[in-house]
Amino acid sequence: MTINDLLAIIKDYNPDEVDIVKKAYEYANEMHKGQYRQSGEPYINHPLNVAHILAEMHADRDTVCAGLLHDVIEDTNATKEDIADIFNKDIANLVDGVTKLAKISFSTKEEQNLANTRKIITGITSDVRIIIIKLADRLHNMRTLEYKNEFKQKENALETMEIFVPLAYYIGAYRIKSELEDLSLRYLKPDMYKQIEERKQKIEIDSSECLAEMLTKIKRMLDDRNIPNEIKVRTKNIYGIYKRLNEGNKICDIHDLLALKIMVDEVENCYKTLYLVHKEYHPINDKFKDYITNPKTNMYSSLHTTVFGPDDRLVQTQIRTFDMDRIASFGLTAYWDINKGEARNVMQKDLKDKYQFFNSLTEMNAMFGDNQQFVSQVKNELFANKVYVYTVSGDIIELPKGSTPIDFAYKIHTDIGNTMVAAVVNNEYVPINYELKNKDRVRIITDELSFGPRGDWLDIAKTSYAKKKIREFNKK
Repeated sequence: MTINDLLAIIKDYNPDEVDIVKKAYEYANEMHKGQYRQSGEPYINHPLNVAHILAEMHADRDTVCAGLLHDVIEDTNATKEDIADIFNKDIANLVDGVTKLAKISFSTKEEQNLANTRKIITGITSDVRIIIIKLADRLHNMRTLEYKNEFKQKENALETMEIFVPLAYYIGAYRIKSELEDLSLRYLKPDMYKQIEERKQKIEIDSSECLAEMLTKIKRMLDDRNIPNEIKVRTKNIYGIYKRLNEGNKICDIHDLLALKIMVDEVENCYKTLYLVHKEYHPINDKFKDYITNPKTNMYSSLHTTVFGPDDRLVQTQIRTFDMDRIASFGLTAYWDINKGEARNVMQKDLKDKYQFFNSLTEMNAMFGDNQQFVSQVKNELFANKVYVYTVSGDIIELPKGSTPIDFAYKIHTDIGNTMVAAVVNNEYVPINYELKNKDRVRIITDELSFGPRGDWLDIAKTSYAKKKIREFNKK
């Protein structure tokens, strides 16, 4: 990787900013002079690669510059004020946002690690670009993890799975998420990784003719109807296969192991394409998902249908618009292409208005002063397994696995939780300690004259927000 490689990308999508990016590189190169990575290469190669990953997403000028400068406060004598003076305040704030807190502020290494983990996680509340830079930083570190000792490899891989993979998922950055998962599994379970990798390669070879035949036929049908389109072949990532196998599935049972991604120009043509695919290939009815009408909680939108392809192979087709595909691959980072100069503001506004996890994270940050409690709660509640249930109006509500109707009620509104007297799930009354399951339809029965939440609800509720509101009510 060279500065010319980076500048070539910048020239392609943001030619007016080439000079400031070059200036940021020259400053970082000077500050890191004499520093080397464990691989033996000059340290500047790392921030250069981070900036390159960001530029591949078409990141804005300040984000790319912050990627180049992201280690200068931590590893050199540069200060936040220096960066603000030489560049601008936004770049300085981004670099400061990804800089680890100094050891001198803490009595133990564990306290420092917890504080830094909290800083990483909560960075998204002030500027989502902080998390995006951290994800690019972690991605390059994971790509070059072979130079660390085995203990560090496993430690970094575990931290990646616990913190960075969920963050990538929450902002919808599936490409980064999938690569981080596979890189982590390579070091956590090397034998299993190699075994699945070999099986995946064999499946890709064995399925190539089947997928090519389907791709050609579907493309011809769309072209004949003048529907603009692009079709790509996708195989499930290694970690995704590992996860399904670990759940007791056989590899032949994984219905989305093979997939065709079909991109068209507008939503109406997504549904026309779905009809054409079903007309040509028999679908498995219970494997159809409409994420266009009901997007995922990280705003992923697409139609999913699994069909019987040639040779009775199961093939998932993912049908979406070109903009949906950008968001499906890059999440919020796709806004840089879609919204151009307004991207950062639109990112932050949509995070607050549309992403359920953002409000949950903000609430937790306000509730827990202790870093250990905060990090533990985030891992157990936000970054753990989820259930997705429906309101009576069809809205999807995201809750941690093990949640009950109490958690659901408080997620909808504090007053609904405080006046809940019963819960109906899938048209049947259930006890308040019922564990909600995926696709449950939940209706809360309320009564303004109820006595309010009982003390024992604290033992039944799963979410910190519900527990907080129950305590507040009982104090009153």
